[in-house]
Amino acid sequence: MKKNLRTLFLLLVIMLLTAACGNSSTNTKENANEKSQPIKIGFSALPSWYLWHLVEEKGFFKKHGVNVELVWFPVYADSLSALNTGKIDANSQALIDTLSPLEKGLDLKVVFITDNSLGGDGLVATKDIKTVADLKGKKIGTEIGTIEHFFMLTALKEAGLSESDVNFTNLTVQDAGNSFIAGNLDAAGLWEPFLSMAVEKGKGHKLVTSADFPGLISDVFVVRGDVVNNRKEDIQKIVAAWFDAVDYFSKNYDESIQLIAEKAGISKEELAAGMEGFKLFSPEESLEAFKEGNTYQSIYYTAQKNAEFLKDLGFIKKIPDLSRFVDPAFIKEEVAKTK
Repeated sequence: MKKNLRTLFLLLVIMLLTAACGNSSTNTKENANEKSQPIKIGFSALPSWYLWHLVEEKGFFKKHGVNVELVWFPVYADSLSALNTGKIDANSQALIDTLSPLEKGLDLKVVFITDNSLGGDGLVATKDIKTVADLKGKKIGTEIGTIEHFFMLTALKEAGLSESDVNFTNLTVQDAGNSFIAGNLDAAGLWEPFLSMAVEKGKGHKLVTSADFPGLISDVFVVRGDVVNNRKEDIQKIVAAWFDAVDYFSKNYDESIQLIAEKAGISKEELAAGMEGFKLFSPEESLEAFKEGNTYQSIYYTAQKNAEFLKDLGFIKKIPDLSRFVDPAFIKEEVAKTK
């Protein structure tokens, strides 16, 4: 009887081990299949984000051995939705647009700062409006809840005004630009390339821009948390490829502008004008911005102020936990490589 029980016990152990090996083999195949898939990176019409074309065309993804699929979104909001629903793995987006998903519990990580706006966002106004204070009682259009709305309110506050002092009209950024050009607005909050287009075609002028508020508007490369956890090596390679392109752009400006403009389907003059409004970050500058601080030079301070703005508007119910939304490990490794 004991011999039979012992035999039965051994058979059960063998069966369990076989099943475990089978599951392990299946999991290994699933993980291998997942890691063979391209990482999908979304980007939209912002001059600084067009740099992804340079990354791809100069072969920097191939150089670092990472499989990437760039996904173009003509409508910026669609890229945010695609990231939040898992249709893409990573996205180039404004810091402010990362906060609402965080508040809703989505696991998103800021891996590096692509750029800061230094004139790439601003208020365009008719020639008779000389100062921000002159906007009192005037008709201003921009998209509520966006970084342009935040910028407008910041500029108004600096001039001693509030939104109630102006005639605010809620329009998408592109529509606000078109409305200004058509003569239906006195001023509009716009980002490039719509800002320069409104100045040129609408015969207006840049009343105030993000160059007057360094660090206020930050654009970031955001990756879904599960992708960060499961494909660390690939994300590190993407970081390296991006900063290779930043370096190449600085050393080969004319060639880069020509190449990017062709891929983006815009003139090189338009691209060059747009790029002047954005400061591309080096790895060291990105890492410095990842430090805690009490100015807009710190991404945490900027995120806090952006979150307070969204909460005041009712776009979020509470300010999300901002202590872990940045993953500095990748940029730290990139900086370490240069030392």
